[in-house]
Amino acid sequence: MAVKDIRVIHTLGPAGTNCEAAAHEWFRRNGRKGTVHLHPTFEIAAEALNDDPAIAVLGCVAYPDLHNLVFSNLNRFQMVDVFVMPTFNMILASRTGDLPKTISTHPAPQQLAPQGARLSFVNSNAQAAVDCRHGRTEGCITTAKAAQSLGLKMIQDFGPVPMGFTIHAAV
Repeated sequence: MAVKDIRVIHTLGPAGTNCEAAAHEWFRRNGRKGTVHLHPTFEIAAEALNDDPAIAVLGCVAYPDLHNLVFSNLNRFQMVDVFVMPTFNMILASRTGDLPKTISTHPAPQQLAPQGARLSFVNSNAQAAVDCRHGRTEGCITTAKAAQSLGLKMIQDFGPVPMGFTIHAAV
């Protein structure tokens, strides 16, 4: 498997995730154009991998189950690259701008939620913003990009987070 062969990356969606941005950045850093496919979970993204050397999956080192994804798929794929880039600004947001009592969040950034808030876990930071927008929770821990695209109001800006992203491809 050669990293230079990768032309398609499967990763976490919906649109607006840090992983989607990282996949496009990986292609940019490697001097090529490529296609990014978004999935509801990393596990579903990994199902798209086959023996095609042009297909890869991008993961995030902060993903709490990355180790399970790696070790349960050793016979199918391996990590072939790792890089660091800053995430979009991570923020606490709500529909109203008031401090929320219920918060949608991916498990990774849950420590950014105000103490005492009731957390509702979702599959991505972008999905947290969608759930908040649709009233499933009062607020969310999400990216500034996702919040802005859905008209949410920022309460607190934690800034960008230097993050590691992994590229996995067929063995």
